[in-house]
Amino acid sequence: MNNDKSNSIRINRDYLDSLLIEGRIVGAVHPSCEVSVLGKTFATPVIPAAMSHLKTGMAAWAEGARLAGALGSVGMGSISEMEAVYGAYSDVIKVIKPYADPAEIFSRIRAAERLGAFGVGMDVEHAINQDDDADSLVVGFQMKLPTLEELKRYVQSTRLPFFIKGALSVQDALHCREIGCAGVILSHHNGLMRWAVPPAMMLPEIRTAVGPDFIMIADGGIADGYDAFKALALGADLVSVGKVLMDACLQGGSRAMADKIAEITRELKGIMARTGAKDLRSIDPTVLHPAPFRS
Repeated sequence: MNNDKSNSIRINRDYLDSLLIEGRIVGAVHPSCEVSVLGKTFATPVIPAAMSHLKTGMAAWAEGARLAGALGSVGMGSISEMEAVYGAYSDVIKVIKPYADPAEIFSRIRAAERLGAFGVGMDVEHAINQDDDADSLVVGFQMKLPTLEELKRYVQSTRLPFFIKGALSVQDALHCREIGCAGVILSHHNGLMRWAVPPAMMLPEIRTAVGPDFIMIADGGIADGYDAFKALALGADLVSVGKVLMDACLQGGSRAMADKIAEITRELKGIMARTGAKDLRSIDPTVLHPAPFRS
């Protein structure tokens, strides 16, 4: 990973830290963090990111989400790994890599349907290497940058809600909405693209373009309840958390991961109370004040 000024992870961190929060405590109430997503209610808008190849096994990742009452998501894995995941918890979005062989994609979509998945998605940004315009190789599987027509075919092949991970612009989000996606996961895949705009920075513009009913999940550098609050205030419906939950899961398994989600949610509730938000819909974006953003 680059450590110079092009490092998108550092740029993202600097942006989130530049957002200051105005207190509105007079008359405040203890808030609720419950969130409704496509007709299902979850205890928190914090969801585990679509991780892959965890040493604990992906079922433990799903179990952590279940224990926390959160929507889950998982990344790359075999059909047998999917069976273990959905044996632990069904309210999980299966994010599929953009395999060059469509049969690999369709097999996972069909498996997700059979196993009762909450939804499926595609990790489109992983089709291209950071410094190479050729289609990439991921753990021995050839990837392919899907065309819009190919994506539309995948989306329309299933009754499950479909999410595109890697959207990072109004243009991307509108394309995803047009082909029938339920939503997008705004991400630069842990710095896969250098100089990438912070996902949270794009939220207001994309929300205005796609309207209120298109699901936006903010992914990238969310580390605590304050980061989560900022992303939600800027227009996200859910926030995707990776590293801090992965560390907890590796150290203490599913229970520790669930405890970390609960900790982030408590922090989120605390800052909601301090800004006068009684629930997630009541979060007022005008409580955010940008300080000079230098990166």
